[in-house]
Amino acid sequence: MVAAKRRKVRLGGGLAWCGIAVFLSVATVNGARGQQKFSTQAAETIPAVLVSDIHFEPFFDPGKVEKLATAPVSAWKGILEAAPSADREASFAALEKKCPTRGEDTSYPLWQSSMRAIRRDGAVAKFATVSGDLISHSFECKFGAAFPHAAPGDYRAFVEKTIDFVIDQLDEAIAGVPVYVALGNNDSDCGDYKLDAHSAFLAAVGEEVAKSFPAAERKGIVDSYAAGGYFSARLPMENARMLVLDDQFMGAKYVTCGGKPDATAGDEQIAWLAAQLAEARGRHERVWVMAHIPPGVDMHSTATHMDEACGAKGPRMYLRSERLADVLEEYGDVVKLAIFAHTHMDEVRVFKAAGGKGVPVKMVSSISPINGNASSFTLARVDAGTAELKDYRVIAASNATGIETSWREEYDWGKTFHESEFSARGVSEEIAGFRADSGATKDTSRDYIKDFFVGVENPLLGMVWPQYACGLENDSAQGFKDCVCTAGSDAKGIGNRE
Repeated sequence: MVAAKRRKVRLGGGLAWCGIAVFLSVATVNGARGQQKFSTQAAETIPAVLVSDIHFEPFFDPGKVEKLATAPVSAWKGILEAAPSADREASFAALEKKCPTRGEDTSYPLWQSSMRAIRRDGAVAKFATVSGDLISHSFECKFGAAFPHAAPGDYRAFVEKTIDFVIDQLDEAIAGVPVYVALGNNDSDCGDYKLDAHSAFLAAVGEEVAKSFPAAERKGIVDSYAAGGYFSARLPMENARMLVLDDQFMGAKYVTCGGKPDATAGDEQIAWLAAQLAEARGRHERVWVMAHIPPGVDMHSTATHMDEACGAKGPRMYLRSERLADVLEEYGDVVKLAIFAHTHMDEVRVFKAAGGKGVPVKMVSSISPINGNASSFTLARVDAGTAELKDYRVIAASNATGIETSWREEYDWGKTFHESEFSARGVSEEIAGFRADSGATKDTSRDYIKDFFVGVENPLLGMVWPQYACGLENDSAQGFKDCVCTAGSDAKGIGNRE
């Protein structure tokens, strides 16, 4: 199953995060960019590329940053491909000291290596998805260190250029197909988990995102992106579309650029989503929904406060309310797949209300190797008639440098878990098996644990396996508590502490 050589995870220094993070068509696309023609004759499956948490690092060579800031995005590739600055390593080390992170994000060599791999393996893809976090961690701090005398607006301009460059690179790697882009909590002109709706920043990013879509759809994408980073666009399949959200507006940590909590933009998106899904139901459409931050329990934060999980405070949650998952569950007959990311790990979920059809959730692993994981992307096969995800393969890098890096299959969902499709039923069956296997001794549990931290053998997930498995199908705080906190629960080590 695993062709790539695995690396042992380091638990010290900048990668100490590793010790706690785990606690946690058909369509035929022809011609130039943005010109799609959709066939009325469905094939069995169509290919797609799923990418997330790129976290491109434009500061990797600090000696080039001033040139990047003053040059148009069209010139960035030439600047980045030039010989590295003589003091690159020392200068970047000094920058990291001023703006510490838990590891290194995606350098230009690694990004180019991933683009070559995507171009090779995803050449026949009919569409691509990017589920957020295009720019590197500590971006604001690094910019301030590089440009201590920057003028107002310079930071926003550099963020926009970085996002535009990443999207342009993806458009070039998979030419002529739509690229659906959601923003993540890092993708902001005013800081991590901070953003303003109805902003010039969102309007500018929306213009870039809309470029790969047919002309008839671009204005709608630009307008709704400017309002709140969300949009609706056709999927290259019959009677199917994608709904993209910017759910950092719903995040538990979200504040405006002025530093104030504000639920308005998140509530507006939820209302928009519900209206879109109601309309899709009426038209018998099939829908994918994509955002960055997953609804449900934040297992990383919950694991570090496990003594509170079964008490009055309950588990830590990613979003400030449970409404997003509730809406998806309500329209389980319409939503064929939900895509999220944010954890950088390769994960699955299912949102399922009692008696409901359920929504399968694919959480896409990261291009960024910042947590010590291997860089990776996902190749999907989609049923052109039903818009259901049939199967996927995770493709991982052999090293984090991008130098002499090979990309090989990490695992195949169908072969590894013996499922004919990635459906709510199939995912629910696997999760039920995980929960029944509290000691993580069965092959499917061991395979999931092995591939969770893509490319790295890390046994720590097994230590909280029962609790983690509860979180895979219980997106509400109460559901999670009911699963892990009752007397006699298989979630050892928690018990009923209320």
